[in-house]
Amino acid sequence: MKDFSQYREDFPLLKTKVYDKPLIYLDNGATTQKPQCVLDKLNEIYTLYNANIHRGVHHLSQIATMAHEDARKTVADFIHAKSSTEITFTRGTTESINLTAFCFGERYVNEGDEIIVSHMEHHSNIVPWQLMCERKMATLKVIPITPDGELDLDAFKNMLNEKTRIVAVTHVSNVLGTVNPVKEIIHWAHLNGTPVLVDGAQAIPHLPVNVQDLDADFYAFSGHKIYAPTGIGVLYGKAKWLEEMPPYQGGGEMIEHVSFEKTTFNELPYKYEAGTPNYEGSIALAEALHYVSAIGMEQIAQHEQELIQYAMEQMACIPNLRFIGMPKHRSGVISFLIGNEHPYDVGMLLDKLGVAVRTGHHCAQPLIEYYNIPGTVRVSLALYNNKEDIDQFVLALNRVANMLL
Repeated sequence: MKDFSQYREDFPLLKTKVYDKPLIYLDNGATTQKPQCVLDKLNEIYTLYNANIHRGVHHLSQIATMAHEDARKTVADFIHAKSSTEITFTRGTTESINLTAFCFGERYVNEGDEIIVSHMEHHSNIVPWQLMCERKMATLKVIPITPDGELDLDAFKNMLNEKTRIVAVTHVSNVLGTVNPVKEIIHWAHLNGTPVLVDGAQAIPHLPVNVQDLDADFYAFSGHKIYAPTGIGVLYGKAKWLEEMPPYQGGGEMIEHVSFEKTTFNELPYKYEAGTPNYEGSIALAEALHYVSAIGMEQIAQHEQELIQYAMEQMACIPNLRFIGMPKHRSGVISFLIGNEHPYDVGMLLDKLGVAVRTGHHCAQPLIEYYNIPGTVRVSLALYNNKEDIDQFVLALNRVANMLL
């Protein structure tokens, strides 16, 4: 097993103190901290070759353009896409899903058609499909879940029919940590002739992802979940879909020719990238992907699994603590409550003890309502967390529990 202690030193913010206590950062599902190499890369861009890309013939523009397109290749390699032309840069998972819902809906969805999502989806993988269904007079169907927090696959298979146009499902639940069997879901959907979008926001920092092995039609994720800056994301899409769908926005770069009579659109991947790209974000994202690739995604997954197991064992000793969801396969996330105490109160008290966690409904209100609770306290891990973090968190949680109960 690789020694992960060395990597903690790569993240300057982890040296921060909160209320004169060492920071225990366990809110990685919301956003991850950035390694020094990513911070250095951002500084390098702005000090050495900051220039608008694709449009300039001058030296700085050429360097920035090459770095941006190299970043696209890095992303394609990281998720094992067939071609870098299948990689569209967006602002994040939310925009990637909105882009797909709008463009796919415009091209393929008609009145009476059906869209399938699951009961454990983030709002970003519910609302865009609802909006599309309202616009196209289609119906949204929902895969039920079990009390343990797993998808009911038999129910899903029975939902598929000739009206099903697309399935949109999360790879890993941002509330429960459930690792969904997306490869199996895609297999059954494809037998029905139905494409699948996978929300990979919570999977990409924790698991090796191979979109060709999954046979995903679309795969969306955000850079800031995997140690890159905010404001940059990725939509992977099979070329056959991206070529047939209409563009999402109009503007510069996504056009081939404009006249007042007719506009023709650029080739992939530029067709969906209107306006000045976030080339700083794409280049920094590539740096983050190089960073985790050097460590090894398999090794990261193993390290985090050991931490999750250790954390759950230690947390189980706390009186009146109950876990929300007990999936067989979990990654990155543990949700819990202390008795009937409101999660906000638990989170606020933990913060005073230097522990950063997330509280609330986590933008998954239908899932929270399923469990008939006000929300959860969520612990989410990253590669730089260690057993000492867990020990300090559990000590703080014990103190909070004793204060509240």
